[in-house]
Formats: sequence, C-alpha cells, structure tokens
Amino acid sequence: MAKRMIIEIDRDLCDGCGLCTEACAEGALVLDDENKAVLGKEIFCDGLGACLDVCPTGALEVIERESEEYDPKATYEHVLKTRGKDAAAHVHGIGCDHDHPEASTESDDKPQAPQFGMGGCPGSMSREIQRNEETQAQKTVSGSSELTQWPIQLHLVSPFAPYFNNSDLLIAADCTAFSLGSFHQDLLKGKKLIIACPKLDDTSNYVQKLADILKNNTIYSLTIATMVVPCCSGLDYMIDQAVELSGTQIKVKKIKVGIDGQLIYSS
Repeated sequence: MAKRMIIEIDRDLCDGCGLCTEACAEGALVLDDENKAVLGKEIFCDGLGACLDVCPTGALEVIERESEEYDPKATYEHVLKTRGKDAAAHVHGIGCDHDHPEASTESDDKPQAPQFGMGGCPGSMSREIQRNEETQAQKTVSGSSELTQWPIQLHLVSPFAPYFNNSDLLIAADCTAFSLGSFHQDLLKGKKLIIACPKLDDTSNYVQKLADILKNNTIYSLTIATMVVPCCSGLDYMIDQAVELSGTQIKVKKIKVGIDGQLIYSS
C-alpha cells in the first residue's frame, strides 16, 4: 500500500443524512447499522472529494494516508451492479465509449467494455464541446473588462474593503468566467466580484468571511453564478449559510452556467 488521498468520516459529526452516499458517483460511501456514513471499500474511493460539498455537518474530510489504490474497474463493476448502467457511466476513471456504440469501429452486436483511465465524476469527467465555427464567427463579444476592484479571490478579499459597501455583489465559481463567453457583459457589469471554488479551495473560513462581508457592508443585491456540476452546489450551500449567519434579509439570485457556456437558468 502507498499513501494517497482518501475520504475520512468523523462519526461524531455524522448525522446520517445520507447525502454523501448519493453524491459519491463511485458508491464508496454507505450508511452502517448505526446510520453513520462509512467507507464501504477503500478501492472504491477516488479521493477527489465530490461528497464534501453536500455534507451539512462537516463530517467529511479528504486526508492523505496509506490505503489500497483506487480501482476504477472494480468500482465500475460495483456501481453497475448496485446502481445500473447510467450511474456506472459517471464513475471516475472510465471512458464513455461503452455508452456510445457509434464511436466504436467494432460490431454493434458485440458488447463494448468500458475504457478506463479517462473521464471522471460529472464535475471532472473529460469531454469535448462541439462548436459551430460559422455561428461563433458571427458573435461579437466586447473585449473590455468590467472588473472594478482587486483582489477578487475569496481567500484574499477583506470584508472591510471599501468597494464592497453600497454595491451589487457577484460571487462566482472559478469556472464560470471561462465557460460563459459574455461573463463580463452579462454577469459582472455594474457589480463587485468574488470568486471561489468549493471543490479545490480550503473553504474552512469561507462562510464566516462571506457573512462578515454581508454584515459589515450595505449590499444592494447578491448574485451567485455556479456551474451545473455537483461540486459547485457547495458554493450555493456556503452562501446560504453565510446569509443566515449574517442576519441580513438579502435575497440571493442564483444563476447556473452550462459546461457548453450557456446560461441554464436563474432563480
């Protein structure tokens, strides 16, 4: 065995809600007889932590320790058996040729084995986005920036920065600006900006810092932009907590951006 990143569960904090078992595309987490989340088999855990963002009590943590290596093939078979083919297609470490027979040169009558080593959970699964070059050429996006303050990363901003007071605030997941070509014009214009990634950042102080920003400044409007991938839901959750902690009554507008760069919906 070698050291690698793997999930750890604090039994005292686990309340048995089961959200992590649903968020884990690899089916590594299950509830035991005491209704506590446990790691079923270490070889099913990829260590990426897609489950972290849905845990309401903070019982989950990704740590580095000695463990059996993650086995995508065994995990695929496990999810295929317990959840079916559609769920198995999202297992981290497999390709998707088995779901698209037209991509194979072999006979359609012959079952296709999954290709391991590519792909991932819905948020990190490898994929290509097809663009219509003629349509893209017809679109014009202004090259002017609408950014009016610095810094913008949540770890770096100060809750007492003067530019937050009397402002409209946009909190955006890191990937949104790269996916949405008109990010500056459609989302950022006229707003102050904070960016964060709920999956890769150390988010331990994020809720408190966001609450401090809301509590110590007059914020006219609050908009959240996230991607339509499971890990991004963690940012929505943290902001909801921050609004409650701040004691403000501000209404939150939530915008979702598709991986193809389209605005999916807002609420």
